[in-house]
Amino acid sequence: MTVRVHARNMSVTSDIREVAEERVRHAGRIFDDGGAIDVEFTELRNPRIDERITIEITSHVAGHIVRVEAVGADERSALDTAADKYERQLRRLKERLIQRNRLGNKGLNHSSGRSDVTSDRGAGIVRTKRFAMKPMTAEEAVLQMEMLGHDFFFFLDAESDRHCVVYHRRDGTVGLIEPE
Repeated sequence: MTVRVHARNMSVTSDIREVAEERVRHAGRIFDDGGAIDVEFTELRNPRIDERITIEITSHVAGHIVRVEAVGADERSALDTAADKYERQLRRLKERLIQRNRLGNKGLNHSSGRSDVTSDRGAGIVRTKRFAMKPMTAEEAVLQMEMLGHDFFFFLDAESDRHCVVYHRRDGTVGLIEPE
């Protein structure tokens, strides 16, 4: 497993880099796929903000993208929080993959324990993302959406070869939007 540690708006000391690599490798032991894990430290240079360090951990595991973000007053506290979140996400992904293989397909609208989410509407495009879209089933898209922590996920349906969207509904279930 390769751990890449880098920083934005700051520099990472060698001891923090070693601790980050050790903590992330320790969390990554749940999956033995040897993939690359990206750890990014970012410092917000605003004296009014107490939690100025943001850490983002991103990895590709078992065909899914796992991404966590944590903030802290210093590098170590943010790293501890991020590593714990990352380990929880990996455990959750592994449990869901095992459950899916054991129980088979139950459909999308079983209990997910998701609460109501509010959003702020912006007045313009702030960021553009591009990514390779591999065909997947709706269940895989739901899993990917939850691993990313997003409210919706746009994907290419493997069965119909059409672009679809899965999303969290207000009642805690998951919806699927398909084109006609």
